[in-house]
Amino acid sequence: MEKLVAQFIGVDDAICFSMGFATNSLNTPCLADENSIIISDQFNHASLILGSRMSRATVRIFKHDDMADLERLIRNAIVYGNPKTKKPFTKILIIVEGIYSMEGSICNLPAIIALKKKYGAYIYLDEAHSIGAMGPRGRGIVDYWGCDPHDVDILMGTFTKSFSAAGGYIAGNKQLINYIRANSAATIYALPMSPPVAQQIISSMKIMMGLDGSNDGKRYMRVILLCQYVYVREMRRQNLRRNTHYFRKHLKRMGCIVCGSDDSPIVPIMLYYPTKCGFGIEILNRKKILKYLSTAEKNVMNFSFL
Repeated sequence: MEKLVAQFIGVDDAICFSMGFATNSLNTPCLADENSIIISDQFNHASLILGSRMSRATVRIFKHDDMADLERLIRNAIVYGNPKTKKPFTKILIIVEGIYSMEGSICNLPAIIALKKKYGAYIYLDEAHSIGAMGPRGRGIVDYWGCDPHDVDILMGTFTKSFSAAGGYIAGNKQLINYIRANSAATIYALPMSPPVAQQIISSMKIMMGLDGSNDGKRYMRVILLCQYVYVREMRRQNLRRNTHYFRKHLKRMGCIVCGSDDSPIVPIMLYYPTKCGFGIEILNRKKILKYLSTAEKNVMNFSFL
């Protein structure tokens, strides 16, 4: 499975874990120490925040997707060094997400890679919400921007979204992955992934890569062009993008305040009148929309509106 993940992402090697949250929180301390500085986006996930705190590294927060602020913090780290030891930092680690789960925004990866090369920093990219859903080949934000995956030092992702499974992975060069295998608490103390979950990931990934020997991951449609039938193959992720654009467009037409990038599969809707949520549930009941949901989905919806 790890070889397949590395092949899918386009890097040398990968290592998989049984829990997505722990992939961030337990591996970040393995990659940074008290002699390092972590420069983190202000909207990073809680698992990245916890991992940064556990690493004992100096942590600085830059404004969300603000490249000028990021560069300012990198320059300050180089000029002033470690305030604890009065020595230069041994490592500058930039931590960002591909798609931010609460905002639906897409990180400016090409600009971050340019800063990394300019100042000799490292990039930790969390692709939890973008892997399998973004890019021509479904390889996430790296694929979406057309960047070289080798320009991102640490590629992290989870299997809980696009792959309908559980767990997470870290991908990169062999030296990095071997170091994580030998030193990370997530590999030393955590339990391995169960075989059914691993098989689900393998099967889903093979469908995305076209290695399953079938056309399950493909759909053909007819397009009439100059009185001729042209067969155009569309992948499921293209359908997702089209549906997302359609959903966003009609939400805005209805007067909803929608955040995030138009290309993002995450569609955050701002609610400024929580007292109207109960009325919204009543309307869904009247229109008999809730009857199509499972009991668990109804409970989640009712809880989210409380």
